[in-house]
Amino acid sequence: MTQHDADADEDDFPEWVDRVQANVAGEVRRRRKEMRWSAQELADECDRLGHPIPRNVIANMESGRRASLPLVDVMVLAAALRTYPGCLIFPVGYVEETQELPFQSLVPTWTALRRFTGEEEVRDYDAGLVPDFEAHTSLVHTAIGALEEEEEARFAAKTATSRAEKEEAERRRTTYGDQAITAKYRLRYLRRDLRDGGATPPDLPPALGDVDIPETMTSTNTTPEDRL
Repeated sequence: MTQHDADADEDDFPEWVDRVQANVAGEVRRRRKEMRWSAQELADECDRLGHPIPRNVIANMESGRRASLPLVDVMVLAAALRTYPGCLIFPVGYVEETQELPFQSLVPTWTALRRFTGEEEVRDYDAGLVPDFEAHTSLVHTAIGALEEEEEARFAAKTATSRAEKEEAERRRTTYGDQAITAKYRLRYLRRDLRDGGATPPDLPPALGDVDIPETMTSTNTTPEDRL
């Protein structure tokens, strides 16, 4: 076994690979039993998903006799068990502490999972385009919500039974309309920046089909706000 630390007891710090595989094996076994599946039923589901993992391989993995655990197996096992790959690697609530990398000290499994998914930032780590895609999702939700509220306010204005009700509905309609335009405006430029960086933005729902500027309009003199 590789020496982890001059002051560390090897019994307290098993090999990192062994620990990761033990986490996955234990959670696969726990989740399989929770679903009341046999190893064969799990193997059948993996086969149905297009990546066969024989029953004996699953049995050997759960018992610790399997020497390796390919990433693709973890992905398919997670899908078969209706969970996420990260939850197999870092079984929050079932394994109190784990290692993130070789030779590192144990950390709470919850912390390891949050760092693994990028939910908790790690200094000097590049998050790629994850923050941009999260911002995109947030703006889409904001825009859709504002459009729905604007439509409800428009209907309220039409059906108002008093001048005060109509004025209040019109005020709400204007407020939500402005919110929708602002969110769509920010979405447009976020998507443009993603494309300029060589990335492909996420698909937009039909209700936001006017966010992207058609190529035939990019050379006109109208402003981006006018085209929303």
